Amino acid sequence: MRKSLPCLVVRAIMMMVGGSVLCASAKAEQAKASFAGVNGAAQTPYGWADFCGRHRDQCNGKKLEAVMIPLDAAKLNTLIRINESANSSITPVSNFEHWGTMLDHWDYPTDGKGDCKVFALYKRKLLLAAGFPRQALLMTIAKLNGGESHTVLMVRTDRGDLILDNIHSDIRPWDKTGYQFIKRQDQSDPNLWLSMSGTGNTAAN
Repeated sequence: MRKSLPCLVVRAIMMMVGGSVLCASAKAEQAKASFAGVNGAAQTPYGWADFCGRHRDQCNGKKLEAVMIPLDAAKLNTLIRINESANSSITPVSNFEHWGTMLDHWDYPTDGKGDCKVFALYKRKLLLAAGFPRQALLMTIAKLNGGESHTVLMVRTDRGDLILDNIHSDIRPWDKTGYQFIKRQDQSDPNLWLSMSGTGNTAAN
């Protein structure tokens, strides 16, 4: 069941949308929207390189100027809708269970199943089809509290970096995930990856 928009927005981005205050706590938390930092170049994940070999149209585009999405109520609704749709339509299975290999395999959910990479790629694909710019939709690798590698989709907006995740049903700011962020795609060139050192220190309840 979808949560009411005001409560979800307060939990996810803690801000005002479209100039109207959603609630007192949202206004108080607005200043906390933040942007994840990046360092130098990082090694391209094997899974992305392999994915590009099979989906060249997703990887051979020209370099583009970095942009952030001006986040308004309509765009937020689209993010919520697509995140919920992908999370509810894909059955989570491990990489080995799904593909029968220990090699990191990235792909779309052609059979309705997949691990975190499949969820993130599918959300990226749906958001591209909805008109969101490629430069703001970044495949991102993090670590969970237990040290397990986890892939999410980072959406860069003018209100902060948001994380679309298959573990949590709601959209969270990167610094409310509790994850340690390792690397993400460069905004201008999706085949260039950048290291990250930031930690989403606070996990939302």
